[in-house]
Amino acid sequence: MSEQPSQSVLSQAQDLASKLADTVSDSLDLDNKSDIKAQSALPVLHIDEQAGSDAEGTGAELSPFATLLAAYQSLKPAPDSDATPTSTASFLVRKADSVEHNEWVELSTSARKKLIKGIELWRKKEMKRDADGAKLDKEKREAEERDRKKKEEAKAVVLIDDSSKGHAPKTKLHQVPTMVGSRIRMKGWVHRFRSQKTNFFLIIRDGSAFVQCILTGDCIRILDALELTVESTVEIVGTVEKVKEGQTAPGGVEVLVDWWKLLGKAPGGSEAFEGKLRADTDASTRANLRHLELRGETATSVMRVRSLALRAFRECFHARRVIEVTPPCMVQTSVEGGSTLFEFDYYGEKAYLTQSSQLYLETVLPSLGDVYCIQESFRAEKSLTRRRVDYSILHLSEYTHLEAELVFIEFEDLLEHIESMICEVVDILLADPISAEVIHTLHPEFVAPKRPFMRLDYRDAIKYLNEHEIYKDEVKKDEGKKDEGRKDERKHHEVGDDIAEAAERRMTDQIGRPIMMIHFPKKIKAFYMKTLASAPDFTESVDVLLPGVGEVVGGSMRIADLEELMAGYKREGIPSEPYYWFTDQRKYGTTEHGGYGLVSAERANRALKIKDQR
Repeated sequence: MSEQPSQSVLSQAQDLASKLADTVSDSLDLDNKSDIKAQSALPVLHIDEQAGSDAEGTGAELSPFATLLAAYQSLKPAPDSDATPTSTASFLVRKADSVEHNEWVELSTSARKKLIKGIELWRKKEMKRDADGAKLDKEKREAEERDRKKKEEAKAVVLIDDSSKGHAPKTKLHQVPTMVGSRIRMKGWVHRFRSQKTNFFLIIRDGSAFVQCILTGDCIRILDALELTVESTVEIVGTVEKVKEGQTAPGGVEVLVDWWKLLGKAPGGSEAFEGKLRADTDASTRANLRHLELRGETATSVMRVRSLALRAFRECFHARRVIEVTPPCMVQTSVEGGSTLFEFDYYGEKAYLTQSSQLYLETVLPSLGDVYCIQESFRAEKSLTRRRVDYSILHLSEYTHLEAELVFIEFEDLLEHIESMICEVVDILLADPISAEVIHTLHPEFVAPKRPFMRLDYRDAIKYLNEHEIYKDEVKKDEGKKDEGRKDERKHHEVGDDIAEAAERRMTDQIGRPIMMIHFPKKIKAFYMKTLASAPDFTESVDVLLPGVGEVVGGSMRIADLEELMAGYKREGIPSEPYYWFTDQRKYGTTEHGGYGLVSAERANRALKIKDQR
């Protein structure tokens, strides 16, 4: 008979089993807590496919990423975690197409696989970029080494300014075509530069002309040749030769260089002159770089023609014994009035920059007779005006103004004078080889105006515009606005309208000859203009219009009668007191007189098809 365990032994065994079970349970709890703690230690990144931003997101709930890959990349993970990206972070996604868009969900299996593939592609691109970077670095080092060796070799080459080859007198570039066969010395800027294996071709300029130079032999092996850039200044000695048949060069000649040196090196690379201004550079950038744009061929040509045109006007005035005077630029009265005056404080009093010197020119008629001035005028334009709709991107604030006043004349005398001046100035410009070349280069279709100019009364012009369906809104069409659905808006011109320039130009182009439009309404003209005896509501005024250009001159006879002038002040609401000195011209020996004005820079730009006033 087996022996049964005592009650105390059973009790002890039960206690031991219970304690063992508690120990195991505690151990399992610790393991679970450890796993939870490890899991909660991972960063949580939020990805919102619709509202997130890879560029600005941080992964926080209020600043989510847009893509999983960007979220993963933000961790800067090591490559060994690429296969298990969820071991680096917890990704919570809000899908763009989910029914409950506000719900954050854990990364799905398919999304995790897609992320892993994206990571693989990213790593490959990184490796390629690093390899390309290393290759570029190697190529850069090799290029730098080659350049260093070239410079070392170039330093050993020395050019000698050998006087035994013949005397080389200092020569301006415009003189070069007359010195074929001679050895000369020139200085200038490198305008264009083209290098070949055995030759360098340079076009240099000094302001007077352009000359082509050819460098060979040691001339292209010296250190200066390696550092040569466009707009650098150089000194060159060489022999002038005619260009070979079938080839072209400025002036029909070229200089074979035997010695030269770099005087002032212009920067290359990112600061190179060629990269500063391009054909598509906007007007604002061009304005900021105006000091550099002036070196360009078009700007140079315009300045040259402008200079020659001013000289031609002076010659024509001199031949007519019209005297040049210099009126003030700071004035206390205005000719036209309006909101475009530049106002400033002049020792406690209001003053303005002049818009016209006409009134001041009239004051010297009794002492000098016929007079003119070429002077800067100023206009504080607030926006694009109809007068500049085709040609000005930014406001025209300063311009060169040519004005003349003639005494003891009648209206027909004024018209004849203006007509002859325009034709003679153009003839002078076309007779000058320099200005003629520039004019025909910039405007190949330019044709000199022929006399007599057509006389067109303002009222007949209104009739022409309406008969030929040139509407009052032509200026809007000129500004490039869409014309669709605007037929009902079109309005015919009426007597009293200030005809828009676009309409004037279209009419002039259709007629195809110079026009003197005369007798404008008094209400759209200045207070000082003389009225027609036969039609008091109209004036003895004129605008000269040229095909392809538009208005070039505006003028009128001036009021000579004191009472009529005072009535003009009153009609326009102009106080007469500040104009006492102008009124006195009618008080102390009045006479018939008239004048005109031409904005030379602006009109020259139009004639030459230059669209930007600056």
